[in-house]
Amino acid sequence: MTDWIHACACNDIDEEDLIRWDYAGRTYAIYNAEDGFYCTDGICTHEDEHLEAGLLTGHVIECPLHQGRFDIRSGSVVSPPPCTGLNTYPVKTENGQVYVKI
Repeated sequence: MTDWIHACACNDIDEEDLIRWDYAGRTYAIYNAEDGFYCTDGICTHEDEHLEAGLLTGHVIECPLHQGRFDIRSGSVVSPPPCTGLNTYPVKTENGQVYVKI
């Protein structure tokens, strides 16, 4: 693993929302859930759709293409069509900033 990487400011992400974050040629999704920030791969494992336009409800992100759902805490599939979960990454906040460990 690398060091903590600055991703964005905490106030860049509305509560119960997410943003797309591109780093080192990969796409990630950073979420602002009611209990803190989370990070997963930013592309659905079903048909390579970006999750940035998805709907976050609690700890579940719904893909905008076929409505597959994932738990953002574990990356596990909550409902099909995806069969493979998302990778998750540690997140910390410090001085109003979000950092991710890739």
